[in-house]
Amino acid sequence: MIWNEKIECATREEMEAIQSERLIKTVERIYHNVPSYRAKMQEKGLVPADIKSVKDLSKLPFTEKTDLRDNYPFGMFTVPMSEIVRIHASSGTTGKPTVVGYTRNDLNMWSEVVTRTLCMAGVGQNDIVQIAYGYGLFTGGLGMHYGTENLGATVIPISGGNTQKQLQLMQDFKSSVIACTPSYALFLAEVMKENGIEPESLNLKVGIFGAEPWSENMRKEIEAKLKIKAIDIYGLSEVVGPGVSCECEEQAGMHINEDHFIPEIIHPETLEPMPPGEIGELVFTTITKEGIPIIRYRTHDLTRLIYDKCKCGRTLVRMEKCMGRSDDMLIIRGVNVFPSQIESVLLEMSETEPHYLLIVEREGTLDVLKVLVEVQEQFFSDEIHKLEELKTKIKNNIQNTLGISVAVKLVEPKTIERTAGKSKRVIDNRKI
Repeated sequence: MIWNEKIECATREEMEAIQSERLIKTVERIYHNVPSYRAKMQEKGLVPADIKSVKDLSKLPFTEKTDLRDNYPFGMFTVPMSEIVRIHASSGTTGKPTVVGYTRNDLNMWSEVVTRTLCMAGVGQNDIVQIAYGYGLFTGGLGMHYGTENLGATVIPISGGNTQKQLQLMQDFKSSVIACTPSYALFLAEVMKENGIEPESLNLKVGIFGAEPWSENMRKEIEAKLKIKAIDIYGLSEVVGPGVSCECEEQAGMHINEDHFIPEIIHPETLEPMPPGEIGELVFTTITKEGIPIIRYRTHDLTRLIYDKCKCGRTLVRMEKCMGRSDDMLIIRGVNVFPSQIESVLLEMSETEPHYLLIVEREGTLDVLKVLVEVQEQFFSDEIHKLEELKTKIKNNIQNTLGISVAVKLVEPKTIERTAGKSKRVIDNRKI
C-alpha cells in the first residue's frame, strides 16, 4: 500500500517544482526570523531573492549541531512560543542538548511522514504496533506513536525496557509489528529463547528498527531469530525525528520523504556536492517545518542516494543503509574503521553472539584496537586451545576485512551490557 501516491510516485520534475516552491518560502522564513541564519547568509553575500529554485541549494550555508547548541534553547525557532505545541531534545550527552520545537502543522506533517513509512514497511490498519522506542524528549516513541494512530493501526505505547512485560504483551495482545532499536530486537530474541518462547508462536510479522547503525548481517540475524521482516527506518530530531526515510518491503534503500526533506550528498572534507551515486556525507534541508526549519544540516552519516524508480512503484529518492558516520569513524594506524564493518565480520561467524565492544587504547605512539566479543554458550569451552583457535579465527577474519591487526578478547554470553536504547559500541581511551 502507498499512503500518498501523488507525492510518493511523482516525477522528478514534479518533485523539484514542489521542493523549489517550498525552499524559497523556507529561506524567507529563516532569514527574517533567525538572526544566526541571517548573519551566515550575509557573510556569503546572500539575500532570500538569490534562491530561485532547488538548484540554488548549494549556495546556502551549512548548519551543524553546534549551531543549535550555541542558540540554546529557542534561538533558532521561527515562531513565537505561543505557536509551539511540543518540544523535543537530544539526550545532551556531549554538552547542551539540541532543542527542537513543533507547531501544530509540524506535528501533522510528522504524523504524515511516519504514516508513509509504516505503509512502506507493509503495515496497515489491522496491525497492532508495539512501540518499544523510548517516550519522552527522545523523538522515537512519540514520533512512531502519532504516525501509527494517523494510519489507523493499534498502538501499544510500552516504551523501552521492561523486557518480560514486552514479551507478555506481545503474546497476549498479539502484536504484529515491533518498533525498537535493532540491538534491543536481538536482546528480545535472546530473552525469548531463555523463556522458551518460539518466534512462530507470536503474531509478529515485521520489525521497524532505527536509532542506531546496523549492518545487513545484523538484519539477517534479526530476521532469522524473530522470523520477521526487518525494516530500516531513519530519522534525527534536528530534521524531524523518525519518518525522514524508511525502507519499503523491497528492502532496497530507504525512501526519503523529499517533499519535506531535501537530501544532498557532500564530500565530508571539501564540503562540495558530490555526483549522484557517490558515497559521501548526507545533508538535509527541511522545507515545510514552521517551528525550527533547518538549512543544509550536516548529519555526518555516510551513504549514497539512488534516484532509480523502486520496484515498489515509488519514485522518492532512496538512501542506502548508512555505512557509518564521518565523525564516529575510528582512524586506527591510518586506517578508517567503522564499527559496522567489525559487526559484519562477527555476524558471519556461527560461534559468536551479535554483541561486541570496541576499546581503543594508545600504547606509546601506537593505537591498539581491542575487540571484546561474546561467544555462544556451546562454544565457550574450558579447553584453552579451542578458545585460542576461535580467537585467532576472529582476529584473522577482522584483519582480512579491515587490513589492520586487532586484539581479541572472548567473553562469556551476556557479559556485554544490554540496553533498550542505543548500544554503546566504542570506548575510545586515547587522549586525542
